Amino acid sequence: MAGGLAAAIVLARPPIRLLDWLAARYPGCLYRVPVDARMVALTLDDGPDPTTTPLILAELERHHARATFFLITDRVKGQEGLVQRLLAAGHELGNHFRRDRPSIGMSPEEFERDLDEAHRVLAQFGSVRWARPASGWYSQSMIRTMERHGYRCALGSVYPYDATIPSVAFSRRHLLRNVRPGAVLVLHDGGSRGQRTARVLRAVLPELARRGFRVVALSELVDAAQHAPAERSSDEPARTARK
Repeated sequence: MAGGLAAAIVLARPPIRLLDWLAARYPGCLYRVPVDARMVALTLDDGPDPTTTPLILAELERHHARATFFLITDRVKGQEGLVQRLLAAGHELGNHFRRDRPSIGMSPEEFERDLDEAHRVLAQFGSVRWARPASGWYSQSMIRTMERHGYRCALGSVYPYDATIPSVAFSRRHLLRNVRPGAVLVLHDGGSRGQRTARVLRAVLPELARRGFRVVALSELVDAAQHAPAERSSDEPARTARK
C-alpha cells in the first residue's frame, strides 16, 4: 500500500531528489529515468479503442513520436489489427492487466492470474517488458510477482490527472510545466479520455520538439540510460523481456 502513497506524492510535482528517494524507499517500480539527453517517454493507458487509438496514432506519426501503449487485454479482442498497426508504427506494448480495476484490491493469486492471462494475449504480438498496475498502487508482493513473470513495473513522473480532470488545457499546461529529461509521461486512451489525449498531443508534441525533446517509448529511454553509465543511478535497466 505504501507504493500508492509514493505514487500520489510523485504526481504532485516533487523535487527530483524526493522522487528518487521515493523510488528507493518503495522499490521495484520505475518512475523516471536519469539521463541528461533531452528525451522523455510517453505512455498511454487503457487502449486499444477503435475510435481514439487511431487518432492518437495519427498525432504520434505527425510529430515523429513513439509511445508505450499499456493495453487492457479484455479490449484487444476484435482489435488485433489495430494492435498490429501500432506495433508496425514503432510503438511498444505494455501490460495493463485484463480489466480496468485497481490491482491493489486483488488477492495475490488473483493478481498473478490476471497478469499471466493478460500476458498470454499480448505475447501473441511479441515480447512485453513493462507492466503497470491499475490505479498506481502497488505492494512488494505485487512487485515480486511481476518480476517473477519477467516484467518490470512502470509508473511515471508527469501525470496531468487526465483520468479525473477532463481539461485539455490543464493537461497541456501540466505536461509542459513539469517535463524534464528522463521524464515518463502518463496519459489515457479510450472514449472521451482518448479524444482529449489526441488533442493534448496535438498541442504538446510540437512544443516539446521546439524545446529539443525526443518523445520515445519507455524501453528506448531506459536503453539510452543503459548506454550512459555515468548517468545510471537507482533506476537500473529493466530485466530481459519474457518471451
